[in-house]
Amino acid sequence: MTSLSVETLAADAVEPITSAGNAQLGIAVLAGIAVIVLLITKFKMHAFLALTIGSLALGSFAGAPPAKTIASFTAGLGSTVAGVGVLIALGAILGKLLADSGGADQIVDTILARASGRAMPWAMVLIASIIGLPLFFEVGIVLMIPVVLLVAKRGNYSLMRIGIPALAGLSVMHGLIPPHPGPLVAIDALNANLGVTLALGVVVAIPTVIIAGPVFSRYAARWVDIKAPEKMIPQRPSEDLDRRPSFGATLATILLPVVLMLIKALVDIVVDDPEQGVQRVTDVIGSPLIALLAAVIVGMFTLGRAAGFTKGRLSTTVEKSLAPIAGVLLIVGAGGGFKQTLIDAGVGRMILEFSENWSIPALLLGWLIAVAIRLATGSATVATISAAGLVAPLAADMSTSHAALLVLAVGAGSLFFSHVNDAGFWLVKEYFGMDVGQTVKTWSVMETIISVVSLAFIMLLSLLL
Repeated sequence: MTSLSVETLAADAVEPITSAGNAQLGIAVLAGIAVIVLLITKFKMHAFLALTIGSLALGSFAGAPPAKTIASFTAGLGSTVAGVGVLIALGAILGKLLADSGGADQIVDTILARASGRAMPWAMVLIASIIGLPLFFEVGIVLMIPVVLLVAKRGNYSLMRIGIPALAGLSVMHGLIPPHPGPLVAIDALNANLGVTLALGVVVAIPTVIIAGPVFSRYAARWVDIKAPEKMIPQRPSEDLDRRPSFGATLATILLPVVLMLIKALVDIVVDDPEQGVQRVTDVIGSPLIALLAAVIVGMFTLGRAAGFTKGRLSTTVEKSLAPIAGVLLIVGAGGGFKQTLIDAGVGRMILEFSENWSIPALLLGWLIAVAIRLATGSATVATISAAGLVAPLAADMSTSHAALLVLAVGAGSLFFSHVNDAGFWLVKEYFGMDVGQTVKTWSVMETIISVVSLAFIMLLSLLL
């Protein structure tokens, strides 16, 4: 789910690294994905190495010069780590502070005391939806993971029963609701009304997240009945702690980056003038990097010092938080490298060419194009940008409500079946301690349910409005 600018996408479309025809390129994509899946499942190769080899295989099958394939892969790896690597690191530090100070225990104990067994998945989807409203998917994940793992461990729940609702809440917000980058780009491309899109997006999101979250989690927990991985579970604070942070202080610390990013989004909508001093300030404090960094710094006082941590213990906590995420960072980065190799090879342009002569309703066309590009490139944002650009002429004569529905249809398609070329796939796999097959049966199926169910509600609304 790594973001990519419109300018980058356009540049990639203009100068692909290979002159292969569409047939050869299609075969190369299938071959590259097959190599990755085979290396991981059959030969038990580490995902970082498999993604690297799969990217090189893709370039070779497509007839691209090795030097250009390597350049594309390393550029994608670098941009992905640059984009989400620091966020993952800051999220890990905040998670460790939450765990070691007893703050995460305070939240988990409060949730377990207030919500019964059957209500727990509903509580998780509500929390994730609220937290995920203004956040990038990756940021939401790193904020929610400590809570998800601790609730699953402490309440003796299947990880999927708790994790799937949380992931569904975050994912639906990412694909359908502005101010996430994908929906905002589509709104701009289709000249849709932001307020109407937001309102209709909420109408579609509520039943979608219920079906893909708490309802589907019942089946996901049967298919993949696993416990929270011990290596990723924040451990209980040592017994020498005399006190732990209050529930209010802990919740405020977790929500601080959410509030800062939401303020930025609201100011961007209301002011809409980058030269205004207020917007320039909120653009800085509401950026994911600064918002999470602020939460970490504040957390050192509201969590660490509140639990009686010395300066030395705070330093040790930060140091210990970074070691477990090294493998996650490499795998997510390699997933971004594979995605960039696909884009630079011209896969997105190939799919756009195939779709030019499709004679089907505009809403379904937008969804199908986004689905195809999502499957090929792994990026929800790239799929949204490409599909919105292609169907933009169709929105010219649409009513306000139908233009908004077209935005939502494109966003829904961009979430379809996340697999090995999506950095989010590897993020979920590593955090939840699953293998590739288990991740496909849970996360990938959940994403597909979100995409299809939301399309169904979008088409229903198109008949009513």
